[in-house]
Amino acid sequence: MSLIYSSVVDAPLDEVFAWHERPGAIHRLSPPWQPIGVVREAESLDDGRAVLSFPLGLRWGARHSGYEPPHRFVDELDSAPLRWVLRWTHSHEFAAEGGRTRMTDRVDTPVPAAFLRQMFAYRHRQVAADLAAQAAARRAGDVPMTIAVTGSGGFVGKALGPFLTTAGHRVVRLVRRDPAGPDERRWDPDAPDPGLLSGVDAVVHLAGASIAGRFTESHRRAVRASRVGPTRALAGLAAAAGVRVFVSASAIGIYGPDRGDEELTEDSERGEGFLADVVADWEAAATSAATADMRVVTVRTGLVQSPAGGTLRIFYPLFSTGLGGRLGDGRMWQSWIGIDDLVDVYHRALYDTAVSGPVNAVAPGAVRNSAYTAILAKVLRRPALLPVPAFGPRVLLGEQGAGELAEASQLVRPAALAELGHRFRYPELEPALRHLLGRVPNA
Repeated sequence: MSLIYSSVVDAPLDEVFAWHERPGAIHRLSPPWQPIGVVREAESLDDGRAVLSFPLGLRWGARHSGYEPPHRFVDELDSAPLRWVLRWTHSHEFAAEGGRTRMTDRVDTPVPAAFLRQMFAYRHRQVAADLAAQAAARRAGDVPMTIAVTGSGGFVGKALGPFLTTAGHRVVRLVRRDPAGPDERRWDPDAPDPGLLSGVDAVVHLAGASIAGRFTESHRRAVRASRVGPTRALAGLAAAAGVRVFVSASAIGIYGPDRGDEELTEDSERGEGFLADVVADWEAAATSAATADMRVVTVRTGLVQSPAGGTLRIFYPLFSTGLGGRLGDGRMWQSWIGIDDLVDVYHRALYDTAVSGPVNAVAPGAVRNSAYTAILAKVLRRPALLPVPAFGPRVLLGEQGAGELAEASQLVRPAALAELGHRFRYPELEPALRHLLGRVPNA
């Protein structure tokens, strides 16, 4: 036996086991720092089969067996060529301890336990945190909904969709290709089908062209065109279909690229610049169809932290090799949020009727760039001795792109969430990075 990892989750046995049976669980359990993708989820923990992708085109097929609800299920590596060289039998065990549940993972494999411990520690933290967030939501009135999501294949969508399905919601993915199953519908942003949102209770609109890149005329045009028109059309369709809540992505770029040390809340005046203009029009498009029966929320997102996407995806390999450092003088404010906290904000926007209008999706603990780089280097146990010269971002992004992206300084506070008493999983940066990068001491 290579590894036995056990912890107690503050949730009843039946609830913990049921969470593992719902669609999306394998996605929520996959550590973001590992280069592994989910190709296919198992349809059943009884005799289903999940398939994961590894680098170099390798596939990991895991066949389920040993199904004894709510106490146990097993998965075993069964795909060639990996099964010819690697033994892997993983027993998932669950036992009631009062009103709580002891989860135990037993893995029979030649892989040393030291290489596996952080992965299983992450999985246990994730199960516990997701169950706690979902239980709190139910106490606050969350009930199963049918939720249509655009951008479900993007960075945020890949985290949000599985969280919602493990919470008991049905997610309908609005895609631009032919649907691959009953939970997908084809969405043409320029001419959406009038029946696209039939039977839908809520919409989460995440789609939009990436803002990263040189701010050429064609890039600026693509950023605007992918947001304003499609959002207005989708919001109008949602209102006509009787959708209860329309939640649209937005960005803290609305405050402008540099507001000094001014603390920015949802009540602050908008700033200047290309991104501020786009975000203002984007939000106006989302609220254009608001009615007394449809609540509209715009989620002004900060710098999302995860090695699976966003800026951390770029910084992680650089800092891991000791090549990271502050940007310029390092004094610009970075208003960040962990990916799972962002998921919680979207979830709250769906079920909490007190959430309306713009919401700053940032952690309370904004930091300066110099502090961010020092903390990331500390977590990775690497030096951060190579500051990026001020001209560096301009070479890559151009003058405007560098000013509005890499050098942006915004001290944003989550005032609306604070007023609601919202609880962040990771309000401070170091614990958030340790969780996301699998660097938690004594895990």
